[in-house]
Amino acid sequence: MCQSNTLQGPDLHTGKWPRSGNGGSSSSCARDQQLQLESSGRAGSAGGTPNRRTRFRLQFPQLALRRRLGQLSCMSRPALKLRSWPLTILYYLLPFGALKPLTRVGWRPMSRVALYKSVPTRLLSRAWGRLNQVELPTWLRKPVYSLYIWTFGVNMKEAAVEDLHHYRNLSEFFRRKLKPQARPVCCAHSVISPSDGKILNFGQVKNCEVEQVKGVTYSLESFLGPRISTEELRFSQASPGNSFQQQLVTKEGNELYHCVIYLAPGDYHCFHSPTDWRVSHRRHFPGSLMSVNPGVARWIKELFCHNERVVLTGDWKHGFFSLTAVGATNVGSIRIYFDQDLHTNSPSYSKGSYNDFSFISNNNKEGIPMRKGEHLGEFNLGSTIVLIFEAPKDFKFHLKAGQKIRFGEALGSL
Repeated sequence: MCQSNTLQGPDLHTGKWPRSGNGGSSSSCARDQQLQLESSGRAGSAGGTPNRRTRFRLQFPQLALRRRLGQLSCMSRPALKLRSWPLTILYYLLPFGALKPLTRVGWRPMSRVALYKSVPTRLLSRAWGRLNQVELPTWLRKPVYSLYIWTFGVNMKEAAVEDLHHYRNLSEFFRRKLKPQARPVCCAHSVISPSDGKILNFGQVKNCEVEQVKGVTYSLESFLGPRISTEELRFSQASPGNSFQQQLVTKEGNELYHCVIYLAPGDYHCFHSPTDWRVSHRRHFPGSLMSVNPGVARWIKELFCHNERVVLTGDWKHGFFSLTAVGATNVGSIRIYFDQDLHTNSPSYSKGSYNDFSFISNNNKEGIPMRKGEHLGEFNLGSTIVLIFEAPKDFKFHLKAGQKIRFGEALGSL
């Protein structure tokens, strides 16, 4: 039984119920009683102005929605997200604001960023990886690979094996090798492109921030993680008060530079050493696997800091040098050829965690030496390579933002 309470009716001008004195809204049961009393004893007024009865009939669906929304607000956060998902998707898909009336009674859709972040991209990427490993019947290989070639503009004339029947599954096709002459390595420049792709951004690192695309930045320290010990890297003994960026610079007069290369699904998926350097440390950040497409990178701040990535750190003749392979949706597998202990896209991880591995040991004081153009690793599908390195002030990039580049072509030189 509902208790008998004296309630005020809705305001005649606004049609809204006043708040109760204790800061909450009146009970839904009391409101229903009030609606029945008011609607049963009043007649419509003349002159076209809506009377109380008409207003109550218009108000009733809103009251029912408010009761439902009140129940939603009491749910746990995961349950609330689950219940809001279908409405939110419809809100952004349906034309002419079909669900906008819901926002007038208290429902608010999740933002596009929050909606996208809630997609289980790691689970989907693992499922995609399993699917890629399924061996295709010989008669099905050519139609499937031909469709992929047509969709993403793959140039099979560069592949070491052009016969499509040779690739047993999608994974082998994605990781296809190139003919030796397909990518000549430029010897005249000190830094070359480690992969095929599109140049998203490049230039000097300023204010400890790096641009993932024009106008959208991320923190240098969040991306690389805490500074590695001076025993593993030949860092100068920087003052603790210096910024993270200044601590990475080992020689006076040098600057810190960066370059971001996006690998599309149709690109060659292996990456190589961009210069002569030694790799002394690996840091693996488990994380999300959101798309790194330039369109997505424009509206998700610090996207590269959220995604799973493998940071290889070391030094070259001018000081600090790092190459980071950033994972993305359906790129659950990042492989480094000389690092057999690396395992990416594990089922569970702690947000913000990372694990370190040093390549410097008692038997190997120099780490892993890499020659310019040497095979370094591979992606499964496409993703992003980020170079962050130290160089003298007269270092110049030979690039344009948005240009397509191929492995072996010049990035910059002194």
